[in-house]
Amino acid sequence: MANDSLISTNGHGNGNNGSGQPNPQRTYQVVVAATREMGIGKDGKLPWNLPTDLKFFKDITTNTSDPGKKNAILMGRKTWESIPVEKRPLPGRLNVVLTRSGSFDIATAENVLICGSLVSALELLAAPPYCLSIEKVFVIGGGQILREALNAPSCDAIHITEIEASIECDTFLPTVDSSVFQPWHSSFPVVENNIRYSFTTLVRVRSSAVESLRQNGDLVFDGNSDSTKFEVKNFSFLPKMIFERHEEYMYLRLVQEIISDGTLKDDRTGTGTLSKFGCQMRFNLRRSFPLLTTKKVFWRGVVEELLWFISGSTSAKVLQEKGIHIWDGNASRDYLDGIGLTDREEGDLGPVYGFQWRHFGARYTDMHDDYSGQGFDQLLDVIHKIKNNPDDRRIILSAWNPSDLKLMALPPCHMFAQFYVANGELSCQMYQRSADMGLGVPFNIASYALLTCMIAHVCDLIPGDFIHVFGDAHVYRTHVRPLQEQLQNPPRPFPILRINPEKKKIDSFVAGDFKLIGYDPHQKIEMKMAV
Repeated sequence: MANDSLISTNGHGNGNNGSGQPNPQRTYQVVVAATREMGIGKDGKLPWNLPTDLKFFKDITTNTSDPGKKNAILMGRKTWESIPVEKRPLPGRLNVVLTRSGSFDIATAENVLICGSLVSALELLAAPPYCLSIEKVFVIGGGQILREALNAPSCDAIHITEIEASIECDTFLPTVDSSVFQPWHSSFPVVENNIRYSFTTLVRVRSSAVESLRQNGDLVFDGNSDSTKFEVKNFSFLPKMIFERHEEYMYLRLVQEIISDGTLKDDRTGTGTLSKFGCQMRFNLRRSFPLLTTKKVFWRGVVEELLWFISGSTSAKVLQEKGIHIWDGNASRDYLDGIGLTDREEGDLGPVYGFQWRHFGARYTDMHDDYSGQGFDQLLDVIHKIKNNPDDRRIILSAWNPSDLKLMALPPCHMFAQFYVANGELSCQMYQRSADMGLGVPFNIASYALLTCMIAHVCDLIPGDFIHVFGDAHVYRTHVRPLQEQLQNPPRPFPILRINPEKKKIDSFVAGDFKLIGYDPHQKIEMKMAV
């Protein structure tokens, strides 16, 4: 599996421009741990003991891509003095102490510099010899330095250990400007010494604040993503260990693996596929929304199709009237005749996903009939169980009804979902028997992530994980070339999803109730659907 071919970082933000010449401007990244209230310390010390966080701090500030270089860590005098004498300077890094005290002295000069300010330190590190020997610059504390550095224009990224607890602190930071910084990666939560926390990296996507994009402000729910594009397109300034954690790489690596090592198989469409059996991806829904960025995904189509499923409709014409044509191929006269449904009206897909979700077991006649009160409403049952018996292990949504398969224009590909409640969060695991990696899977990821967020919303829960399990994961031979083009595109930050807080019933949503903040993908890549 050619993972390294998908991950490329260069010297952006590292103090040189790749030619060995200094850049006039040195940028930096912040590393900090903070509580919900942005508390970072008490009495000059960390008011928690989190060994895994300390290891993360050491790894991110020490590791370099170039073994001949090291990183610099910038800190205030009080932070320096809080480090035990026997452990300073922190090894493997250039320690830069910021102080205006003329009497401040350091016993050793090895791997230690003293500067009067953050600005002067950045100027020094941008000039020889440091521009050639220092790879990345990290600001690590204390409170005064971090307050100055956190949202400043020279800050490329913020690596924050988000502590999900209210711990007494006397030193606080301002909140991160969400119109400037967007999540790149957030780890799944870990628990250590009874404290739950996660590691989140936020990257600068704009040079200055955009008031309309501040996530804690009032949003107009118009069904559109914001039109403000990223000013920053290249995120290779991130440490490699962080850059490659972007969750989109799970998808890209699987595509690459299937193209490189998949089994060549025939299929019902006659197109031919490269295939791999039994795969899994896991997405974190707590901080961002997994809408792929290495190509543009048809977000409006994702929303309208899911609402169509939820409505129980089986008519492709309902989507066509909204300008959504993703089901046209399976609803055409020629296609229906070709699979033996000669009596079926064009556009009538039969008892597909939405019908099974809302009327499982009902007798299907046609797309015009009213099925109110018929069959079993699995979707409402899922919501009822989540609200009233969240520990139930039978919170299931199934589209696979063997007795109805012959009536369907296309048997369900994403066929089975199970929901799980823990720690006030809702997670979903979906099994997909047949996964078209080029066209279908980007849609399916977004659709079930959105469904999980919607159900969490109506049940007053927080979205947790979306686990996507594949049976036959395949790349159509006609999709290999466009997918190879997509593999060359580095990911960008996932967007943020906001749902209209006034809507609390699953059947009340319309497309305008969902807003994406910060979706700026690469361009659309054409792939033809195999029918």
